[in-house]
Amino acid sequence: MRPEDIVNLDLYPILDPANPDRAALVARLKRELDENQYVSLPDFIRPEARERAVQDAIEALPHAHQNSSNRNCYLQRQGGPSLPAAHPRNMMLEARARMLAYDRIPDDCPVKTLYHWEPVRRMVAEIVGTDPLYDNEDPCQPVNLVCYRTGDQSAWHFDSTNAFTMTLMLQASEQGGEFEMVPDTRSDEDQNYDYVRRVLQGECPQDVVSVARSAGALCIFRGCNSVHRVSPAEGKTMRIMGVFVYEREPGVIGDPEVNATIYGRDVAPA
Repeated sequence: MRPEDIVNLDLYPILDPANPDRAALVARLKRELDENQYVSLPDFIRPEARERAVQDAIEALPHAHQNSSNRNCYLQRQGGPSLPAAHPRNMMLEARARMLAYDRIPDDCPVKTLYHWEPVRRMVAEIVGTDPLYDNEDPCQPVNLVCYRTGDQSAWHFDSTNAFTMTLMLQASEQGGEFEMVPDTRSDEDQNYDYVRRVLQGECPQDVVSVARSAGALCIFRGCNSVHRVSPAEGKTMRIMGVFVYEREPGVIGDPEVNATIYGRDVAPA
């Protein structure tokens, strides 16, 4: 599919940088991201493109890596022996999903076409305030598909050093599978451990924001300092989400240890 047939250009006129409608759109999305730490773009891709991407994911699923982990919210498998048991670094949380790495996804899949299309990359760069952005060049990481069956979930966590995270909902689960976050849980100056602990223990439900994620919606959020999760998926319909990784500099290749852990890269590609 051509990129023009994937993106809903009627709602998101991103082609012409000089278009005042585009300028207004980008300004609004940037303002919402700065204010809320997330912004959702409903119906960003057209239904036929979404359906094609879902089918590609289902067909590639036998090659997915079953990623099960028990980690703290800082993505560490080991805590701090000198810290109290109730310290967030010692609170291990279970996560489980099926991961389809970039090289497991067909080259003509709409999510790959979308990722590599310069008008999308330029729009995202302006929204997040990091211009220019570059494609990731790792064999696994540029675009991946995360598939959740019943009981699968993403535990509370912070993204490591990413300035932002970009995801695309392709198919929602029948129940559950909610994307939840607590904006500004910590800051660069204050780890705010006591508050993080209370969030992990479910003591601050009033602070949890459930981000609307209808099928076809693009979401950009700042997950480095806002703890977030995907609640357990329920029902027969598999939750399928695309994750897009852009970089601040060209030529970035991922950590082989990360690829082995997340994508099972000790297993030879199909």
